[in-house]
Amino acid sequence: MHTNIHEIAEGVYRLSTLVPEVAPGGFTFNQYLIVDDEPLLFHTGARQLFPLVAEAVSKVLDVERLRWVSFGHVESDESGAMNQWLAAAPGGEVLFNGLGCMVSLNDLCDRPPVVAEPDTARSLGTHAVRTIATPHVPHGWEAQVMFDETTSTLFCGDLFSQVGEGPALVHDADLIQPALDAEDMFGATALTAATAPTLRTLAALEPRTLALMHGPAYAGDGRQALLDLADAYEARLATSLDLAHSGAI
Repeated sequence: MHTNIHEIAEGVYRLSTLVPEVAPGGFTFNQYLIVDDEPLLFHTGARQLFPLVAEAVSKVLDVERLRWVSFGHVESDESGAMNQWLAAAPGGEVLFNGLGCMVSLNDLCDRPPVVAEPDTARSLGTHAVRTIATPHVPHGWEAQVMFDETTSTLFCGDLFSQVGEGPALVHDADLIQPALDAEDMFGATALTAATAPTLRTLAALEPRTLALMHGPAYAGDGRQALLDLADAYEARLATSLDLAHSGAI
């Protein structure tokens, strides 16, 4: 395995590792590095992938410079290497929403995490990032996304996950059917009454780039993609409820 590096927006790098055995065609595990006065890594990767990802980061900047580490929720592929990054970057800290810090990270982090102020942008130098809590969307009580206001990039974690290896960056491609196909395979999304409204709230950010954890980054009408995903999940939830009420499931 190896980790590929591509700049997907100004100062934003996608670090992608294809793991072939996870799904037919493989499954990409992506981290995103914002290069700035206070560099930030979104997604740590799993512990076993740390040497590969750290080597990739070192080709962009000195790993010791890393200031912030964040991720979408507490799960091995998103946060597994968290403490390895903290050890490699003496000035680094985990930045996360208050709920995630309270229920998990205050105990799991080798250094105390920093609570991200709700809906308040944090300056990294040139970039300003906002941490947005999205409980149970796509899954995990402490789930969150991060929005880079400078480049209008939404680091959307497991939203839009798809299998296979494709380009690092796609333009105006269909994200919905590949996401639904992956959902049929994994069943990873917590479909609740809050799922579609949360996605529509994110759509209001009007992101120009969607930084997927699993799949290509997307440049185009992020607002419409989020609205379309909300509609698709809302329809699936309605179908599930109808089947439950009829006694079919």
